[in-house]
Amino acid sequence: MYLYSERNRNRLEQQRQIADLLAACKQGNQKAQLEIYNRYYKAMYNTALRILGNSDDAEDVMQEAFIKAFDKLNSFKGTATFGAWLKRIVINESIAFLRKKPHFVDLDESVTSLNIPETETISDTGQWQIKQVLEALAELKDNYRLILSLHFIEGYDYEEIMQILDVSYANVRTMMSRAKKKLKEKLTKKSVAVKY
Repeated sequence: MYLYSERNRNRLEQQRQIADLLAACKQGNQKAQLEIYNRYYKAMYNTALRILGNSDDAEDVMQEAFIKAFDKLNSFKGTATFGAWLKRIVINESIAFLRKKPHFVDLDESVTSLNIPETETISDTGQWQIKQVLEALAELKDNYRLILSLHFIEGYDYEEIMQILDVSYANVRTMMSRAKKKLKEKLTKKSVAVKY
């Protein structure tokens, strides 16, 4: 019980510190902006990296996301934590970056008519280690890596992904099914290569 109340106190203290820093940021305090950046940059960089699969691109997107967050700080209502709000900006910036790339493919409504069953799940890949899954994920096409990262790593459900990507529910299901299949193929190839 003591440990729980201590954790609760620490969490409340951190929230108070963040609120104080955000108030200072709204006043244009650059030291407060640097402190916010230092507290969040690793997590935001990792989010961008999982979506983009490239360190340089992730760094650029993360920087742009922080600039946008500081510019739009007055729109932060506090209905979610600042970290969740900032992560959403990073995800949106990552998606915008991917869409600017010439080889990024948006699914259109016609692909949903294929009616691909969603029988394979990531849990089918239980025999693989996290490192192998992340390596295989990084090798996928941008749109597959994006949707798998949003769902399995960032924790968004299909409806949220539908809103983030501005596609239909059927498109999310189809893209998810194809992405899982490609991921499983890559993991199977990797495990065969390791055995021999």
